[in-house]
Formats: sequence, structure tokens, C-alpha cells
Amino acid sequence: MDKRGFTLIEVLVVIVVLGILAAIIVPRITGRLDEAKIEATKVQMKAIRDALEQYRLDNGFYPTTEQGLRALVEKPTVPPIPPRWRQYMEKVPKDAWGRDFVYISPGVNHPYELRSVGPDGKEDTQDDIDAWQ
Repeated sequence: MDKRGFTLIEVLVVIVVLGILAAIIVPRITGRLDEAKIEATKVQMKAIRDALEQYRLDNGFYPTTEQGLRALVEKPTVPPIPPRWRQYMEKVPKDAWGRDFVYISPGVNHPYELRSVGPDGKEDTQDDIDAWQ
């Protein structure tokens, strides 16, 4: 009975071929995943912007930085207290990476700043996603 197995060269060739395939396929999959997360984050930001506009229309002002986006879910207890507050969102959303959005009001060039720190998780880097872009 002839027992024949794989030679070391054959095993190495298979490993190299699998490595090449992984090098081609993995970046394409992860690139699409990042794109999908960026789009999902933009959709969340649009929902927050809509809620902020409703808040302003009802109360005449946006929540302050101190009140934060939580003011869209619970009535603020720190001034200015909104006179016609109602619940604008079920919960405060997070970006697609599970992080809190950055909210500053008033903003520098806009009534408020709303952004995600993006895929790298670091603020003020090139991959940040801004609501005003």
C-alpha cells in the first residue's frame, strides 16, 4: 500500500495562494464595510439634525452644549429650560462605530456643531464626519 502525503513545497504553495487571495479580497470587504458605516453615520446625523430643528422650532433655540443631545430624549433641567419641550427621539443615537456624537452649541460657523470622530476614533482628524459637509 502506497502512502503518499503532501510535500512541504505543496503545502507552502497552497499557503501562498491563500495569502494572495486574502490580500486581494480582505481590503475590498473592509473598504465596503467602512463605506457602509460612514453612510449609516450620515443617516443617524440626518435624524439628529431633524430632531434638533424640531426642538428649535418648538422652543426658539437649540440645546446647549451642557444639555447635549440628551435634551432630545429627556427634558433638560439646566437653563435654558425649553418652554414647549417634547420627546424628539426615543434614545440618543451613536455613530456606526458605537461612539457618541460630538455636539457643541453654539458652533463656530453654524448654530451648532455635530460630528462623528469617524473610523479612527480620534477627534479633529481627516476621517471625521461633519453634519454640515
